[in-house]
Amino acid sequence: MQLSQSIKPISYVKTHAANIIRNVEETGNPLIITQNGEAKAVLMNVREYDEMRESIAMLKMLAVSSREVKEGLTRDADEVFEGIASKFKARHDAEKQRV
Repeated sequence: MQLSQSIKPISYVKTHAANIIRNVEETGNPLIITQNGEAKAVLMNVREYDEMRESIAMLKMLAVSSREVKEGLTRDADEVFEGIASKFKARHDAEKQRV
């Protein structure tokens, strides 16, 4: 993708909207829209937008996880699974008593 071909003024976008949308959808390349010579917006296809948002969410989760490990806010896996098992057993026993 050549960035110079992916920058268009808003006046161009207004007159060529259908073609621009078709091109963005087909190529997957975003279009930077300028107004008064300054970049103001980005037009991209929905699939690429969704993938970008998912990637950002994953990066945020990794950053939080890394911080939690550094701060010692982790638990041993055996401890976690024991807790799950005891909750499951308690729920199972409670259901058994109702029957």
